[in-house]
Amino acid sequence: MRPDILNPLFAEVNVLPGVGPRIAKGIEQCAGPLVVDLLWHLPSGLIDRSFSPSIADAPPGVIVTLRVKVESHHKPAVKRLPYKVLCSDESGELTLVFFHAHEKYLLDNLPVGEIRVVSGRTERYGDDIQLVHPDHIVPESEIEAVQGIEPIYPLTAGLNLKPLTKAVQAALERVPAMPEWCDKAYLERQGWLSWNESLLAAHQPQSEADLEPDSLARQRLAYDELLANQMALALLRASMQRATGRNIGGDGRLRDAVRAGLPYSLTAGQEAAIAEITADLAEPHRMLRLLQGDVGSGKTVVALFAMLVAVEAGAQAALMVPTELLARQHFATLETLLGDSGVTIALLVGRGKKSERTATLERLAAGEIDIVIGTHALFQAGIEFSDLAVAVVDEQHRFGVHQRMTLAAKGKGVDVLVMTATPIPRTLMLTAYGDLQSSRLNEKPAGRAPIETRVLPISRLGEVAEGIKRAVENGARVYWVCPLVEESEAVDLAAAAERHAQLQNIFGARVGLVHGRMKSDEKDAAMSAFARGATDILVATTVIEVGIDVPEASVIVIEHAERFGLAQLHQLRGRVGRSDKAGNCLLLYAPPLGETARARLEIMRETDDGFRIAEEDLKLRGAGELLGTRQSGLPELRLADLAQHGELLATARDDARLILARDPELQSERSQALRVLLYLFERDAAARYLRSA
Repeated sequence: MRPDILNPLFAEVNVLPGVGPRIAKGIEQCAGPLVVDLLWHLPSGLIDRSFSPSIADAPPGVIVTLRVKVESHHKPAVKRLPYKVLCSDESGELTLVFFHAHEKYLLDNLPVGEIRVVSGRTERYGDDIQLVHPDHIVPESEIEAVQGIEPIYPLTAGLNLKPLTKAVQAALERVPAMPEWCDKAYLERQGWLSWNESLLAAHQPQSEADLEPDSLARQRLAYDELLANQMALALLRASMQRATGRNIGGDGRLRDAVRAGLPYSLTAGQEAAIAEITADLAEPHRMLRLLQGDVGSGKTVVALFAMLVAVEAGAQAALMVPTELLARQHFATLETLLGDSGVTIALLVGRGKKSERTATLERLAAGEIDIVIGTHALFQAGIEFSDLAVAVVDEQHRFGVHQRMTLAAKGKGVDVLVMTATPIPRTLMLTAYGDLQSSRLNEKPAGRAPIETRVLPISRLGEVAEGIKRAVENGARVYWVCPLVEESEAVDLAAAAERHAQLQNIFGARVGLVHGRMKSDEKDAAMSAFARGATDILVATTVIEVGIDVPEASVIVIEHAERFGLAQLHQLRGRVGRSDKAGNCLLLYAPPLGETARARLEIMRETDDGFRIAEEDLKLRGAGELLGTRQSGLPELRLADLAQHGELLATARDDARLILARDPELQSERSQALRVLLYLFERDAAARYLRSA
């Protein structure tokens, strides 16, 4: 149950004075539907209204706050012309200009003969000094409320700054006095104020420095959010470790047989990861481990060894992947690796004959299948295992936490291994996957060729086509990546369908096409033709980004590379260089390049280290975009910036671990405050992992 102290913050924004349906809709679009969302909607700029010259000394284009006497109103003869109010002080005259004015409102607020304080940006119109639609018109007694620093908040269409600022102020007035959940000694060392004082300071910046992520108020708020995140993950991990697991230890016969049949030696990284996973499986608590490996680092073999431990122990294993195409590829790869080891392996996807699917499900339930590979179909209702012991989830960022938990629920004490080919920066690892142990594969398997990356303007397309022609004549296979499927007037990009037609004019029928709007069997047919060499060039959208394995492909052309994120470019580049043939990656861009796009392409040219690329991508794009959408399982951070607050994150992780080690039931005075923190940042689910909750 949410603590009562927080109820005023978890009301809908329409409880705030002055927030009707229209304004509430705007606030929901730019901040969120609840009062608490306005607290996290921090200023992005400020306006200094302290400059208060006389009218004659007011320079044009500057924000001023003036004390003036209202002289006269001038209603326009034609509606489209502006309504003008003439004002003065001892030094001269000022005209206030209003378009689409409401006469009664102006007469009430600017009565002739009265002194008023007006604030806005000055303009010169001929010899006249004007304020067009002043930001503030108040009685002289309220000058101090206007004449200061005013925060500027991010807006959305249909929502103006004034009603949003009023709503934020009203939200701040509802904030209760919070208990202190931070360690007092750490607070003093950092020079931070209390949470309530820090929140007010963040909403009342006095200088540009106060808007920066490293300002004391914003640091404090970021730390609180990160601490809530790390507490939630620590509670989840503790819950997983308490969950009854099973000791799985095989005799090694199947692993020895597969190892003997491999045409290469495993890398040191693969051996280390296999040892870590094998040790986890032998423990009585459930395994929850993340295997990170760059493109082509050999994760599939490591996953197979994990699954074979289960099979050796007389149990079953499952491998879940995001697409049917990838499921079929993994099935073919594992069939080859298993050889005549006697392990029974099956494929379970959405498509296929009903009779075959029914037979597979019956064999799976009867324990006649050792390893099953499939898409999300694996965790649907009606699919039963005889004894599922190990579940492997590939391309973890395509699945949410809920999906991996659902698969794990298909057996008793299932050990879970999740894999990703998207290298994850350390800070993102801690926030998104802090509930998982982690293994990393840093090397590429032996026999993989290096990839040369070149960056060229798209104006050299003709030269590129000539180069591709020579490469194809020498037996190369080529990916040609376009960002769109069909022409869009809004986005001037080469469409895949059009590029396919153009390349067919040069290369004839040996050019294939694959894109996201094709039916699955059409996609499979196009990929299969490319894989077996029936086509030499495959024009594609980013559907080839993950998992497509055609070792013979040695060249990839990426059009409008400046439009792609770093991680995506790196994934695409990883489609080549998967054999002993040298790989070539051509990044074509349309000038002029923005600063971020230039930096991105430069990094791609400099390195093929996915982990370095991931760190750079975090700096350039921020965490929100790095793993894609919310389905990634990435928690939404409103106040913390992982590129700026990495040190705070490490401290928050250590703090969370220490708290739970000392007080696993969260019963102490500080721990009670931490419960409030968890609910404040909507980590409600974590509270359920408390044994005493």
